Order: sequence, then structure tokens, then C-alpha cells
Amino acid sequence: MPSAYLLLGSNLGDRTAILREAVAHLTATAGTLVAASSLYETAAWGLEDQPAFLNQAICLHTSLLPIPLLEACQAAEQRAGRERLVRWGARTLDVDILLYDDLILETARLTLPHPRLPERRFVLVPLTEIAAAVVHPSLGCTVAELLAVCPDTLEVQQLP
Repeated sequence: MPSAYLLLGSNLGDRTAILREAVAHLTATAGTLVAASSLYETAAWGLEDQPAFLNQAICLHTSLLPIPLLEACQAAEQRAGRERLVRWGARTLDVDILLYDDLILETARLTLPHPRLPERRFVLVPLTEIAAAVVHPSLGCTVAELLAVCPDTLEVQQLP
């Protein structure tokens, strides 16, 4: 069964509860939870004038192909009350597919691996916790190696 690595983020409402409910929803609809990182708090990336995010990386074993998995992720976002008003704006829930086994895919709806994965510490830090040795299929280096050379300087704080 393929392994899919997802990043969940929330900066509105009860962020911890929203992430917990999203993981439960995704495991009920998209696959079996294999690993989940700690929760990490970070300042907003891209559009900085908004509340801090909580982020968590998870790994699912899934029988879903990438587009149906994307649809399951978007259904989790809608279930959490996500509204797409401003790009990179505040949101109750954001779920991104980071990696799907070693698949390289580029469609109008989905690009895998996630194209901005190497640029974002808030993605790489939690992902390294659960997948440090996983190799990025198009760059040929591990997640830990990507984190070591990541140009992003935003602080990523692990919650106790």
C-alpha cells in the first residue's frame, strides 16, 4: 500500500482540536495512520499578518490514488470550515500532500512531490521527525538533508 506524507496546519479556532479531528477524519476516509509528528507552532509563511500556525506531519498507508487522496484532504478541510478567501490566508485547516511514495506527478490539480516542500521549515521540521530518511524522488536527497539546507529562517517551535 502506498505511503502518503501529509502536512496539516491550522491557525484559526481551537487549532489542536482541529488537527486531532482532521487526523481522525483522514484515517477514517483515506488510510491507516502509520506515523504522526509532534505539534509545531510557527509564524505564518507567505502572508505574515495573521495568527501563528500549528502544524503536524502524518504518514498514511492509503489505497487511494493521488487525486482521490487530494479530494479526501479537501473534504477534511471543508469539514473543518475552511474558506478559501486569500492565498496563504488564515484558515481553520490546510492539508497538503507532500509525498506519495516515490511518485512524481504534475497535473492541473496536483503536483507531487509538493513543489515548495524544500523551501519551508514549517514543513520540513515535522516531516523530518517522522520521515528523516525518506528520499525526495526528484531531488534525490533525504528529508533531513533538505532541512539542513533549507533557506527558510522562520522559527519552528515543538510544543510540549
